[in-house]
Amino acid sequence: MDIQTRRVWKALKDFFKDRFNLKQDQERESVTKADIAKGTEFKGANLWILMFAIIIASIGLNVNSTAVIIGAMLISPLMGPIMGIGLGVAVYDIPLIIKGGRNLLIAVIISIATSTLYFLVTPLVEVPLSEGSELFIRTSPTMWDVLIAFSGGLAGIIAGSRKEKSNAIPGVAIATALMPPLCTAGYALATAQWYFFFGAMYLFFINCVFISVGTFLIVRLLKYRQKKFDNPKLSKRVHTIVTVAVIVTMVPSILLAINLVRKTIFERNVKTYIAAEYQFPQTQVLDYDSDYNDDGGTIEVVLFGKKIDEATLEIIKAKKSEYKLRCEVVVTQAYDDEEEDLKNFERISQSMKEGLIEDLYRKNEEALESKDERIKLLEDELFKLQASQYPVMDISEELRVQYDDLEDFTVMDGYIRNVQDDKMDTVCFARVSFVSEQTDDTYERIRKWLQLRLDVDSIHLIRPLTGNP
Repeated sequence: MDIQTRRVWKALKDFFKDRFNLKQDQERESVTKADIAKGTEFKGANLWILMFAIIIASIGLNVNSTAVIIGAMLISPLMGPIMGIGLGVAVYDIPLIIKGGRNLLIAVIISIATSTLYFLVTPLVEVPLSEGSELFIRTSPTMWDVLIAFSGGLAGIIAGSRKEKSNAIPGVAIATALMPPLCTAGYALATAQWYFFFGAMYLFFINCVFISVGTFLIVRLLKYRQKKFDNPKLSKRVHTIVTVAVIVTMVPSILLAINLVRKTIFERNVKTYIAAEYQFPQTQVLDYDSDYNDDGGTIEVVLFGKKIDEATLEIIKAKKSEYKLRCEVVVTQAYDDEEEDLKNFERISQSMKEGLIEDLYRKNEEALESKDERIKLLEDELFKLQASQYPVMDISEELRVQYDDLEDFTVMDGYIRNVQDDKMDTVCFARVSFVSEQTDDTYERIRKWLQLRLDVDSIHLIRPLTGNP
């Protein structure tokens, strides 16, 4: 390495060392320790603030309001004991660990009790634990929760060790979301839903562990003085106890983090697999669900529309290995030729239409300013839905190549009820009209061509009564 290269390398090294130097603006070690130790206390005002924050967060979860939940987390004092535990472990301060653990336990019990009482007496409409609700998403930890908690612990202790205090601590409290899992646990207790109670407490435990881990690492990086003991045997015993406690806590947490990463990758691959392989002209994916486990897991897919033959489905199932999936794939089709299945098909179809309109209206309600805009939006979206079932544009262009005077064309599914035996059937309807009159043979050729082109069992061709409809 020549002199010029060494100079450049040294300049870069000095630049990054100066930019990322944690010693700059660092508060005295004794002051930081005292501040964190004081933050572990849950007496007087801190206790009342915690209870009121829990009530606010519970209301936010009850009415499914993210803004209210964020407001509650801003005033929550839950970060103090967790950071105290992390600091105590890093410097072998057993009294601080015990104090932090005791106060955290008190805070958890009071929080759950307050939330449970609220959900038992609240007059507000109860929000069910349905997927997507603020309550539901607080019942199962993900890889992102682990990363957020760990990063939050790092940011929290760095901010706490500065002379000039920033708004990082409230930000960490919001990001790591310590309060919502406790409120969800209270809701689960109030409604006797034990599965969700343990899921919420599991998420809270993961947040606590990884915030403490982040605090531990930064304290060690800053080289805070470790507590000394006069008795060498006592010192060794304390170090052993703390080390064993850290290992017992960290090993399961690391294994959990690894499992959560695998689960996240699995769910991403499932989503890609479903989107890429389950695409059919007249059949849609009504719903799908995946369950990850060590054996590979399962995928359940529900199809809606024209029945797909088993041979085609087996080919699609075999493609799962291309997406690094070794799970079992179960496909359920919501339509068959039997009468009972046909009735189920009709009910599902109606439900989908109602759900589609409701969902479209809800998502676009704020952007709509008049009744005409609402009508136009629904008409456009229904047109897109119909167009996605049959390639109307392509077929109309193909017909125009064959018949120069084609005026208009449309195709859609409809339902025919036989009033004699009260049976329903699904039929494909098509309508064509021309500028000039056409013979019966022309319409019959078009009907047969459309039946082959659309790959349907039968098709009803509607023709105008005159040459100009």
